[in-house]
Amino acid sequence: MTTMKLSFTTTAAQADLESSDDGDKEEVRDFHAKRGERASDSSSDEETEHEKQRKKSYFSLPPSPPETPITSFSSLNLSRPILKGLSTLNFVTPTPIQSQTIPVALMGKDICGGAITGSGKTAAFVVPILERLLYKPREKASTRVLILCPTRELAIQVDKVARTIGQFVDVSFCLCIGGLSLKPQETELRQRPDIVIATPGRLIDHVRNSPSFSLDSIEILVIDEADRMLENGFAAELDEIIKFCPKSRQTMLFSATMTDNVDELIRLSLNHPVRLMVDSVKSTSSKLVQEFVRIREHREKDRAAVLLALCSRTFKHRVIVFFKIKASVHEMKIVFELMGLKAGELHGSLSQEQRLQALESFRKGKVDFLLATDLAARGLDIKGIETVINYDMPQTHALYLHRVGRTARAGRNGRSVSLTGEPDRKILKKILKHTPHSHLKRRVISPEIISTYQAQIDSLQDRIKQILANEKEQKIIQQAEMELQKSENMLIHQEEIMSRPARTWFISEKQKKLTSDGGEASVNGKKRKRQDGNDEKDETKKIKRDQYAGMSRAKKRRLKSMEEEDAINKVKNAKSIKVAKKALRPSKITKLPPENQKKVGGGAVKKKGKSNKTEKRVRFDLDLADVSKKGAGAVISKGKKKTTKLKSGNNNRKASDSKKGGKGLKKKRGKVVMKRKR
Repeated sequence: MTTMKLSFTTTAAQADLESSDDGDKEEVRDFHAKRGERASDSSSDEETEHEKQRKKSYFSLPPSPPETPITSFSSLNLSRPILKGLSTLNFVTPTPIQSQTIPVALMGKDICGGAITGSGKTAAFVVPILERLLYKPREKASTRVLILCPTRELAIQVDKVARTIGQFVDVSFCLCIGGLSLKPQETELRQRPDIVIATPGRLIDHVRNSPSFSLDSIEILVIDEADRMLENGFAAELDEIIKFCPKSRQTMLFSATMTDNVDELIRLSLNHPVRLMVDSVKSTSSKLVQEFVRIREHREKDRAAVLLALCSRTFKHRVIVFFKIKASVHEMKIVFELMGLKAGELHGSLSQEQRLQALESFRKGKVDFLLATDLAARGLDIKGIETVINYDMPQTHALYLHRVGRTARAGRNGRSVSLTGEPDRKILKKILKHTPHSHLKRRVISPEIISTYQAQIDSLQDRIKQILANEKEQKIIQQAEMELQKSENMLIHQEEIMSRPARTWFISEKQKKLTSDGGEASVNGKKRKRQDGNDEKDETKKIKRDQYAGMSRAKKRRLKSMEEEDAINKVKNAKSIKVAKKALRPSKITKLPPENQKKVGGGAVKKKGKSNKTEKRVRFDLDLADVSKKGAGAVISKGKKKTTKLKSGNNNRKASDSKKGGKGLKKKRGKVVMKRKR
């Protein structure tokens, strides 16, 4: 007999803060006291008259609904090949979003479509695209449709649905996502497929680096999960793609939480789009039951025990558990395996092959639990998911709707369980505000059960640490092997590798990090907010462009070799100039023998062993013609005394006077006489 129990609530206040001790009664009273504040918050969300006028002028009116309700796809005047493809998916009656979108899309108008998760938005834009491509011209192959998705898994799912519906239509597809080999994708793009389904990063890589591929012929642009693509993390990539696409295109945006903010949509260059909001932006499925487990502030460490209690006792099959960070996902997977629970993990640190394998194992029922980050929150359609558990509450209400939307899809029943702590009160109030009270429940787990599972987790800590340490060592070994293999390939295939053109990117890694971290930096890196003490300042930061940016490797090496040759020639020229200048300098006169040395300026020479000093006049006969021919001056030196140079000019010789000792030079009849002043 289980001690876990459910307490049904009649008001949102009781669902949030129902308790039995005195301290919680005060919190309930505080919650009721803030009801007026909640009402004011809801009133502040209402549109102003100016915003209503802007939306009225920006959006065009949808066409009038048909007189008879649409009960089947055949009533939409679709071609037989498409109807046959829809029948393979067991699509008989179109959903509201499909019945409203398909006629408008066939007219070629821009669309902003919003509907709850699991309402068939993928088929809503795939069907009119295939119908229009049936009448495409056959003379020249070109890429006419581009479908953008924020995640690889969603792109793979859209590709699978589109290929299934269009299997009887003469239409070619190409899937361009990261994590897969570039060469096969380049080969497919070179053949100009009709429909390209891609993630933004890999698409820009192909546009800039793949030969003979461009977006000049795009006629239809579809952005799935458009609200996510409009956020700061994808802003740079999306603006770059819009720049490459022609303006005379049809653009369709779809999301479960589709925004109708004109300021956000205006940069997509939409042409009077039709707003098709089938359901409320913040609504969930009517067959979804939402439960909340309260985690008190001093019991945050019990989250893992609460999760194990839920998965071991109540929800044992087809469960997705969402976490905030990747490390928590991996650590909890180890705990699940040690506890004997079959679980798979899905997060960004895994390779694409591992991610696809985890999804496939969960789809086929090989594992009962899928532990994932928000990577799996958007768009994934996995049949039979019974429960969604939020181990960590998301940061926004829109992300919460996408998480719980993985269950209760296409009219099925579903349940979500969220562990809410004190920091989650703000998001909890938004959930309670937009959810009917009949769909809200509070789940209470007895403290004895939590203590039991917490003791089991504590006993497994040593094994968990050992497993993490072994995995870290294994990862280091794999990285070393990868670097070794890379070095071997470089040695063997160096010429081939270096001959390849360098792949370019429209934004540097530093800019990309700044853009993704909160979006404070714009696409061009113009502004960045910094914290200097307690003041925030906007600072313009210039980006230094590499002089070799955008060049191929061969051209880059050629320019570098030319610069090296120029540097060598510059050094050689400097040396030759130095030698030439040295040759023009006056040459030195060799020293006289010791017995003939005389003092400079005609002074007496001291001889060893003699006390008397004799003065002799020293006379040098210089051949002025020889001196001018050599371009040198005569130098007379003695010991370490200062030398006197005789410089030659234009047919004239100038003798410089020595400042020391009153010595001077005298020019007489073409001969230079050095005379001592007495």
